[in-house]
Amino acid sequence: MKLAILSRAPRSYSTQRLRTAALDRGHTVKVLNTLRFGIDLSGDEPDLQFRGKQLSHYDAILPRIGNSITYFGTAVVRQFEQMDVYTPNTSWGISNSRDKLRATQILSRHQIGMPATTFVQGRGDVIPAIERVGGAPVVIKLLEGTQGIGVILAPEIKVAEAIIETLQSTKQNVLIQRFVKESKGRDIRALVVGDRVVAAMRRVAKGDEFRSNVHRGGSVEPVELDPAFERAAVRSAQIMGLRVAGVDMLEGLDGPLVMEVNSSPGLEGIERATDLDVAGAIIDYIDNQVAFPEIDVRQRLTVSTGYGVAEILVFEASEMVGKSLGDSGLRERDITALTLHRGTQVIPNPNARHVLEAGDRLLCFGKLEEMRSMIPNRRKRMRKPKRLPAEPIHDA
Repeated sequence: MKLAILSRAPRSYSTQRLRTAALDRGHTVKVLNTLRFGIDLSGDEPDLQFRGKQLSHYDAILPRIGNSITYFGTAVVRQFEQMDVYTPNTSWGISNSRDKLRATQILSRHQIGMPATTFVQGRGDVIPAIERVGGAPVVIKLLEGTQGIGVILAPEIKVAEAIIETLQSTKQNVLIQRFVKESKGRDIRALVVGDRVVAAMRRVAKGDEFRSNVHRGGSVEPVELDPAFERAAVRSAQIMGLRVAGVDMLEGLDGPLVMEVNSSPGLEGIERATDLDVAGAIIDYIDNQVAFPEIDVRQRLTVSTGYGVAEILVFEASEMVGKSLGDSGLRERDITALTLHRGTQVIPNPNARHVLEAGDRLLCFGKLEEMRSMIPNRRKRMRKPKRLPAEPIHDA
């Protein structure tokens, strides 16, 4: 295959390892500076310019988008997606992972274990927010911090309040998060490629430092992951739209607590800690998947008039409970179930023999009118405003 690595750091360890792994496997590979692209929307089809000239054909790209160029970098990746060029990490996946609040919101819907987290803006809401996550000490995080920068441990409520007020006065958005004492300055970095963890290491903070990042002086050691940690890492990466990701987890009392999903994980620390060819695993995965470029399924499926995608919840009182999918009547209503979600389990392309249970969620494609009739009625907004009352303003 012909592969482009999008990177502004061609001499970095990670870029060099990926380039070497691709060359060793007989692929053609180029390292292209992300900022030298031009997005061409002037022709009949989406295209890209590189250094002012039309870009030649590539089978796949591997984005290494730095935090400082997220907006432009994801726009370039999105253009490759429109050109049907394969990327293991989607543009929206990269964008989601860069915003800690957005990432936490997305993961929270899918029953991923995470430290209790809150986000507030009003000064009067800060202390109640701290109490909601369990009280001091708390961890305060900048939404777009990296490598442990912008992560502060506040030992007392008053200290936390002062830190948050100072940061908000400089227009910084911060998360308030429970301090997981049992992690004892340790965390786990799992390197996910596709649907498996190819390498994992434990990072241990130095001295009294609570941040275990290698850039903060933390030490690393290889670790064999418990199946629960491996499942949490793979599901988190997939939910975020990433097929190559570094997933950071704390070892909580009740299991893994996901802290962050990194779309451009460094390879040096984990390769040297585990002595595993992580770069080679990434290149092999891309080679196997290159025929399946990322497709915006909702965009493609909703171009047919009257058809669309919807999620149908099987309520306890639903007539579908206890029936097989084949006997549910969906097919007769021109509705196809694409996936069946049951708790944390996802059953893709469920067959007619699957028996439906209360609480199941069916992601379906079909006639919108038919699916609308299966979704509980929501309170409709008033289409016309009411007449102004006789006394529109009351005295205080």
